[in-house]
Amino acid sequence: MSMTQSKISNALASHDKLNELEELGHRHSPDSSALCSESDLPDGGFWAWATAFGCFLIQFCGFGYVSSFGVYQDFYTRIYLADLPPSAISWIGALTSFLADNVTLISGPLYDRGWFYQLMIVGSLLQALSLFALSFAKPGQFYLIFMVQGVLSGIGMGLTYGPCMAVISQHFSKRRTLVMSFVASGSPLGAVIHPIMLNYLLNGSVGFARGVRASAGFVSALLLISCLSMRTRALSTSKPTASYSAAARKCSRDVFFILITAGSTLFQIGYYFPIFYMQLDSIKHGINVQFSFYSLVIMNGACVIGRCTAGIIAAYTGTLNFTIASTVACSALIISMIALRDVASVVVLGLAYGYFSGVYIALMVPLVTAFTPDLSELGARFGICFAFTGVYYPALFRNF
Repeated sequence: MSMTQSKISNALASHDKLNELEELGHRHSPDSSALCSESDLPDGGFWAWATAFGCFLIQFCGFGYVSSFGVYQDFYTRIYLADLPPSAISWIGALTSFLADNVTLISGPLYDRGWFYQLMIVGSLLQALSLFALSFAKPGQFYLIFMVQGVLSGIGMGLTYGPCMAVISQHFSKRRTLVMSFVASGSPLGAVIHPIMLNYLLNGSVGFARGVRASAGFVSALLLISCLSMRTRALSTSKPTASYSAAARKCSRDVFFILITAGSTLFQIGYYFPIFYMQLDSIKHGINVQFSFYSLVIMNGACVIGRCTAGIIAAYTGTLNFTIASTVACSALIISMIALRDVASVVVLGLAYGYFSGVYIALMVPLVTAFTPDLSELGARFGICFAFTGVYYPALFRNF
């Protein structure tokens, strides 16, 4: 009897020891380490804020520079590519924007597999190289301009755009929406500074070649600073076990992700209407031409404020609620463009639409992040979402 009790007690002890070993192994498994790091994010610190600043510069030099294509469009139409119709020239800017969004289908999964630094370096080099190569283009060389400014620059921006937004999730948790909205403000700030600088360079005494080289040097310096500033966290970049196809299948069954993607695609189609037609409408209503040019500057300035404050307000209202409110406000303001008559109406509509559209764009990425159950799939989800929202770019710029 005592021997039986001894065997039972030994078996129980062995079972308890096995449970302890399994628990210890679970603690040190790759998946659980990623979860631990996710629940124990620093939410600040030098490298976290340095990474946010570097991502801000990526946005400033990425879509912030794409927004200055109107200056190139005007210069090409009047001087460099005068033999071509404006609709053909607009394909350069259309392709840049299209690739910047759709290359995220590639860069997103690569980011999930820990290729962040390679994507930033290669993407930045392609952007810098495309601008320096553009400065050697001669009048009438449409295909060279199309390849270096449309294709090469678009691929470079696509390699950096999605990953630079996703890496914020490795450093911030409670402040994630706030920091992502700060990073997103780099794009409209670039849309204010780059066009003004390019207008003075290309249309002044500097000329096209030296003007584009000066712009390329400025962008290259900022991209270098951004690459030196950004860091990843080791525990959060372990290779995911799920493949890209598995992540795509999971997205196809996620109803909320499907609704976010469909809603953002529909919103983006209407989003560009005031940006394309505010200046034209104000001129047709007899408003001063110089002031009409600055209507877009007013709109982009308000957009910067909207993107910077979106994260602060969303902390109290909720990201989803504030996103819905901003889309409703933008819809009402687009309809209100019917009442555009004088300087006051241009200022009010420009400020209001710039602010609420900035809020929406700033909250779109945090919204996708907030409803991503596994952050190891975040890059893949960004790629899928951005690919759909970027499909319409060629049609928009073609009609522009």
